[in-house]
Amino acid sequence: MKKALKIIIGFFIFLLATLIIVGVGAWEALRLAIYGPSTHFKEVFVTSMMESSFGPIVIRLVLPEDEIQTILSKNQIVELNTVTDPSLVNIMYQESQDRQATLQNSNQDTEEDLDPDGDGIEIHEISGPTFHGCLMIVYDPSRVICGTIPTYSQGGGGLTLEALIDNYGGVAGINGGRYEDESGLGMGGYPIGMVFSEGTLRHVGYPQILDEATGEYIDDPNPQGSFSFCGFTNDDVLVVGNMGSDYAESIGIRDGVSFGPALIINGEAADYSGAGGGLNPRTAIGQRSDGAVIFLCIEGRKTTSLGATMADLIDIMLEYGAVNAYNLDGGMSSSMYLNDEEIVDNANVRSDRAMPTAWIVLPQQSEEEP
Repeated sequence: MKKALKIIIGFFIFLLATLIIVGVGAWEALRLAIYGPSTHFKEVFVTSMMESSFGPIVIRLVLPEDEIQTILSKNQIVELNTVTDPSLVNIMYQESQDRQATLQNSNQDTEEDLDPDGDGIEIHEISGPTFHGCLMIVYDPSRVICGTIPTYSQGGGGLTLEALIDNYGGVAGINGGRYEDESGLGMGGYPIGMVFSEGTLRHVGYPQILDEATGEYIDDPNPQGSFSFCGFTNDDVLVVGNMGSDYAESIGIRDGVSFGPALIINGEAADYSGAGGGLNPRTAIGQRSDGAVIFLCIEGRKTTSLGATMADLIDIMLEYGAVNAYNLDGGMSSSMYLNDEEIVDNANVRSDRAMPTAWIVLPQQSEEEP
C-alpha cells in the first residue's frame, strides 16, 4: 500500500514539475517573441495576436495597453470614406453566350484553360512569402447569395460552412460576416451588423443584451446607425462601404453582410500603415468591372502558412482586377468549399466553425434539376 502511494505521489510530483517547466518555457517564448529578435517581428507578432480570439488576453499579460495601441496604430487600414458607384460595374456575363468575349475583354486566358469543366468557376492557387490559399472567380454574379441560418439567438448555434452550402443547394462558398463570439468557441448563432438574404433584411444591430428584469437576452433596442457592409444589389453589383439599413434597402440590396474594412472601392485601394494588420487566416470578397465575383481565402496559423496581412489582400484583389473588395470574417472561420470539398482549411483545430452567414454559389441553371 505504501509503495503504491509513493508511486502515485511521485507521478503527481513529476506531472506538476512538467507543467511548471512547460509553463515557464511558454512564458519565456512569449517574452522572446515580444522583446526580440527585432522591432518588426514584435509588431507583426503583437498585431497578429490582437486579431485572434484569445491573443489579446495573452498580449495584455506582457505589454501595457498604451504600447499595444501604439503598435496597432502602426499597422492598420485607413477606412475609405465613400460607397461603391454601381455604374462602374458592367455585368457582361450571359448564360449561353459571350463568355469567351468576357474573358478576352478582361485580358485573361481562354475559357478552356480557366474553366475546363464549364461550371462557370475558376480556381487559382495563391501564395506569398507567409501564406497560401485559393482564389475563386464566379463568372455570373447572380449565382452568389448570402446563405443564413433560420433564426438568430445569442445562446444558440450556427451552422458550419458545409452545412449552410448544403441547405441552399450550393456548389461552392466561403464564410461570411461578423457574429457574436465572446467565448471564442464559435457558437455562431447571432450576427452583428446587417444581414440581407435573398432580398430580405434579416438582421440589423449589435449583439443582444441581457435583460436584467427577465434574465433573457433581447435584441439591440437601438439598431439604427451606420455599419461597415458589403452586399449585392438586385442588379448583381457588389456595393461596399458604410451605410444604414434604410440606404441599403433604397438601393435594392438583395444579399449582404457586415464585417470590414473595405479594401477597394470604385477602383481605389484603401491606405494602410505598416502591413495594415497582422498575419492571420483571411477571407475576402470582390468584384471585377465585368461583374465576375472574386472569393479569396487564405490559410493561416500553420507552419505551412502563417497567414496574410490586409495589404496582401489588397494586392491580390487588385492583381485579379477587383474594382470593389471587402474583408470578411477571418481567423478560425476562414474556409472555402467547392463541390463538397474543403479546398481551404480553417485554423480551428477542434472542428469546422459554426457561423450564421456564408457567401454561397448556386448551381448554373443548366445544372439545376428540373
